[in-house]
Formats: sequence, C-alpha cells, structure tokens
Amino acid sequence: MLSETLLAKLPARVRNTVDRWLEIADVFRELKDPRVARSLGPAGVRGLVLQRGKQGTPTTFPASHAAYFDWTYPSDHPDMRELYRRAKAGQWDGETLLPWHTSVDPLNPEVPILPPQFIDFSILERHGIRLTPAEHQKFLHSLVAWMLSQFLHGEQGALQAAAQVTEAVQFFDGKLYGGTQVVDEARHVEVFHRYLDTKLDKLYQVNDNLFVIIDALMTDSRWDMKFLGMQIMVEGLALGAFGTLYKITHEPLLKQLLKMVIQDEARHVHYGVLALREHITKHLSESERREREDWSFEVALLMRNRFMAYEVYEEWFEGALPREAWRELIYAAPGMEEFRTVMFSRLVPNLREIGLLSERVQARYASVGLMKYAGGLAADKLTGDAMLAQLDAAA
Repeated sequence: MLSETLLAKLPARVRNTVDRWLEIADVFRELKDPRVARSLGPAGVRGLVLQRGKQGTPTTFPASHAAYFDWTYPSDHPDMRELYRRAKAGQWDGETLLPWHTSVDPLNPEVPILPPQFIDFSILERHGIRLTPAEHQKFLHSLVAWMLSQFLHGEQGALQAAAQVTEAVQFFDGKLYGGTQVVDEARHVEVFHRYLDTKLDKLYQVNDNLFVIIDALMTDSRWDMKFLGMQIMVEGLALGAFGTLYKITHEPLLKQLLKMVIQDEARHVHYGVLALREHITKHLSESERREREDWSFEVALLMRNRFMAYEVYEEWFEGALPREAWRELIYAAPGMEEFRTVMFSRLVPNLREIGLLSERVQARYASVGLMKYAGGLAADKLTGDAMLAQLDAAA
C-alpha cells in the first residue's frame, strides 16, 4: 500500500485515481472466506471495477433460483399470516394519498429539506473552498437528491428481489405476504421517482457499492441469501436511513412520503427476521451459518461505504479537493453520522436476532465501530408506528 506521504506527492488527478483503486482493493482484501469471495467477488468486479451501473444502459442479471410450489396450500407460519393481514390493511395509493400539489423549492432556506448543520462546511474552508450561502443550499439540494436517488435505486433492487423471494420462499404464508411486498416496492419506486423528477429535478446514477449488493442478490441461487441480503441488510439499513431523513426534514411532502414508506419497510424487515431466525439457527450447518455471518459483515461494510456520496464529489469538487478530504467531510458531517447511527442501530440487532452475530464475528464489527449498536430492538419488536413515535419524540 502507498504511504500517505507518497500519495501527497502525486498530481491531484493521479492521486484521486490511486485513492479510488486503493479503496476497491480494500474491499476485495476483506473477502477472506472463499465462499464469500465467490458470492461478492464477481459482483464487485462488475460494480466497482467496471462500474456497470454507470454505463447508461439497462443491466441484465443472470438470475438462478428454484421456484418453490406447494399444491396443498398449508397455513404453515402463523406469524407470517398475521403479517400478511397487516400488509393488506396497510396498502396505500401514492398517487392519491400524498399531497403532490405541495410546492417544493429545494433552495428555500425557510423550508429546508436538509438542515444547514447537516454538513460541517468549515472542513471545506480548511481546504480553501468557501461556498456562499446560496451555494450551501445548492450543495444540500445535490446531497439530498443523491440520497433519494440511492433510495430509488435500492427500491428497484428490492422490487426485483421481492419477486424472486416470493417464488423461492418455502413457507406458503410467506408467499402470500411476499406478494404484498412486491406491490409495496413498486409503490416506493413510483413515489421516490416522482419526487425526484417533479420536485427536485435531479437524479443521480446508482452508487457502485449499492450496485454490487444488488448484483450479488439477484444472481445468488439460494433463497435464504436473497432473504438475508434484501430483507435484513438492504431493507434494514433503508429503514434507518428513511427514519433519519424523516426526523430532520422540514419539507412536508417528503416527510409524509417517508412516513408512509417507513410503515411498509418495518413489515419487510420483520418478515426477514421471521423467515430466517429458525432457518439459520436450526437448519443450517455451522459452516453454512459462518458463511452467511461473514457475508453479512462484508455487505455491512459496503453499505457503510455506500454513503460516501462520491457522485456528488465528482460533480462539485473533483480536481479541487482530494478524495480523502471529501471522505473527511462526509465522515465528520453531523447529518451523515446520524444516518450511520440510525441505519446500523436497525441492522445489527436484526443480525443478532437471527443468529449471525456470534462471538467469532463480534470483534470484526467492533473493529469498524458497529458493535455499539448490537443491544437495540430487533424488527419483530419494533412496529412502524412505534418507530415513527420514537422519531417524532426525538425531532
């Protein structure tokens, strides 16, 4: 690895290129379990190296999984059946329920989508970049558009994965519930895209780390890995991210949109906990469980790195600010720290609940600062209403 001293001597453009490749190398170096490497490695090459999500063309994933039919139609999982009843009662129409007539001006500081203290602009100033108040607003507009764009891309991944999971899940009550999640995800794609298109007028490409995760999920043939990746990892982190933005935004349309989506997402993560808890703790071999434990840790790192927002960096500061200074800005940003805290406070307890946070792997989570979230409530103990009540109380 190149030393910081040597990196500092390189021309800015070369330095940024080397920095990007070193980050990619760090990801692949962490894939110590060969089975995890087989799962994430090819997706990592397509997403991080080839940047397939940024080619401007649709992506074709070779999906391979067994569709599980049961012609006896058993009532085989009472908790999932109850979740199905709740999901039917909780359906909503994003076209008519949300107040789309609301005027949204992302540059109006009187109704901020993100609060001004979301970013510590003094870090930019230490590197010689001083933004005017108007540029502060434009920058925050870019950042929230980037966040919502990644939410949208994640929801499209969830839509496709939910359809696969519904085919592959081996509980019939789970198939009934899974059908409602496909509808939920389609609705989320609809409302996030409409907000970005008609209110923010800005859409960013899919982040490379998010692309890797979606690629790995779509191409894995094992039903429980699809569950683990989408229902626990992606949906669990999304639930935390949505909750943070719901708490801090003052824009009424976005706040109502997020309120409705959070109700759905809470059910989705609950579904993952119900489906995987017994399967992982009672029906997998220790070797299989360890593989899923290591895979979850690597995906957690990818999700943490997902929120570096390099796409915004490239638009605003490439050539004027080193990539490492941008990382400092994002890591130190009060709003981004809040995102990470809430996201992982939702994710890590769910991994604990389904049996993927053994003593063997806890040190790895502690080494990246994630074990501090392990004591929280898992999704089966936290409804959407309860989560919203907590967020409103903390706002």
